[in-house]
Amino acid sequence: MIRSIKLRLHPTLEQEEKMWQSVGTMRWSYNFAIERQEENYKNGGGFISSTDLSKEITIIKKTPKLRWLNEVSAQIPKQAIKDACKAYKKFFNGKAKKPRFKSRRRSKASFYNDNEKLKFDGEKFLLEKVGWVKVSECDRVISNKFLNPRIIHDGKYWYISIGTKISKAKNKKLNDVSLGIDVGIKELAVCSDGERFKNINKTEKVKKIKKKLKRFQRKVSRKYEMNKDGKKFIKTKNIIKLEGKIKLVHRKLRNIRENHIHQATTAIVRTKPSRIVVEDLNIQGMMKNKHLSKAISEQGLNKFKTILKYKCEDMGIEFVEADRFYPSSKLCSYCGRIKKDLKLKDRVYRCECGNEIDRDFQASINLSRYKSQQSFTKKRKC
Repeated sequence: MIRSIKLRLHPTLEQEEKMWQSVGTMRWSYNFAIERQEENYKNGGGFISSTDLSKEITIIKKTPKLRWLNEVSAQIPKQAIKDACKAYKKFFNGKAKKPRFKSRRRSKASFYNDNEKLKFDGEKFLLEKVGWVKVSECDRVISNKFLNPRIIHDGKYWYISIGTKISKAKNKKLNDVSLGIDVGIKELAVCSDGERFKNINKTEKVKKIKKKLKRFQRKVSRKYEMNKDGKKFIKTKNIIKLEGKIKLVHRKLRNIRENHIHQATTAIVRTKPSRIVVEDLNIQGMMKNKHLSKAISEQGLNKFKTILKYKCEDMGIEFVEADRFYPSSKLCSYCGRIKKDLKLKDRVYRCECGNEIDRDFQASINLSRYKSQQSFTKKRKC
């Protein structure tokens, strides 16, 4: 199995400057690839392969204006072009939106390092044209063979993300239990064994940080209005400082939410059920609801499912996704009746048979009993 490891780097000032130069090269090369594809399409041409675009950059690098491209690793622009072409292919297949230009302000600061030239001596990583960089948590690096190494800046620190091959864990003793998990906005997850995981966004700690974020955003907005020159907005040094603080607050919120998801998924997997069933939610459709879109995006339901899936693989637990149209909330867990008029505001399920139960807990019970999706898909077609 291939697992990704993320480790913090401790570069010197000179090394950090070189890394920022690599980030700029990655962004410029990605935008160059998109510009060439768009330009060729307007002129009636077809899709340009990443190999042809790489050859163009090799020729361009020799010009006096773009000699700075030679100051970083040659693999960085090549990989950026591959990423851009891959994004276009996903767009053509209907798997993603059309790729856009990467801006200096909003794009993720990252770049690729050649996996063959990446070396590890037990305490430091050798990055091409950057040098030996100190790293934290050295004991997590298992082998010297790395896949798709990326150097990332999260707004505060530098990290290296590497893929390593690990052997599959031996079959561990699991309980003969099928665990159903109902995810939502009120609570992150409700399990059929009675375990509940709270919505971290409703805690006082997160609410205070969000209030702080609003204050900074209001300050920036006022400063932009004060420095407005006609239709243009002038960015002052104070605005740049405030925007830096806003990025750090966003980073803190992101880390808190991700940490909560990891703790919840680890606690679920440690119960060692033989099977875990999760509902397949239409996240894109749910995001269209303007009243709930923000709460859904903050909850990170898709990330919860992705992390839980790979942790189940590590433990040898069967991971099942229930059919999207399986009525887990509307189905009575006692008599099997389907309550078609159940609304989102009805938090307690009341059935004609006398069954009165929490809506989310009942959904998790029904998911734990889920066997086949064919019966429900056939009913829907009829």
